[in-house]
Amino acid sequence: MSASDYIIDILLILVVLRQIRARRLTIKSTYLPVALIAYAGYKYFHTFSPSGNDVLLIAIFAVIGLLLGSFSGATTRVWRREDGVVLAQAGVLAAALWIVGMGFRFGFAIWANTNSGGTSLFNLSKSLDTPNVQYVWTSALLLMAFCEVLSRVGYLQWQRIRFERMGAPSTKGEVVRL
Repeated sequence: MSASDYIIDILLILVVLRQIRARRLTIKSTYLPVALIAYAGYKYFHTFSPSGNDVLLIAIFAVIGLLLGSFSGATTRVWRREDGVVLAQAGVLAAALWIVGMGFRFGFAIWANTNSGGTSLFNLSKSLDTPNVQYVWTSALLLMAFCEVLSRVGYLQWQRIRFERMGAPSTKGEVVRL
């Protein structure tokens, strides 16, 4: 792994950790996570001809990412203040789900780049009938990250739009929650 690989992984983990404190939820809050995955996609996606169980492995990792991101988004508290500002705050569960996904990929990449990890990964790929070892695992892990990031960001932005479209808070002096 290169230094930029480590930086991208660490930044993706920090994206949700900075939401442990309540932060304003705007369209701008999507820029960093989307830019990071776009850069990763540009850098790592290569075309290859899937064979064996390549597509199945990629699909399984994508669904795992979708679930982790969706649950992380759904367990993030979103509300609107009286002045109309929409805020988001990641709780322990939201942060834990995010870190599980991002941390798994980070750990997997480190492990796969060791001698024993590379050998084990080759043997695992052989037993799973995924002959394109390097490309299939890279694609699976990237799609997992894409699905995790986009599902979480998408869910939070959907919540933001819902709150922004609401009228004034219905009860005087209280925070409006859905």
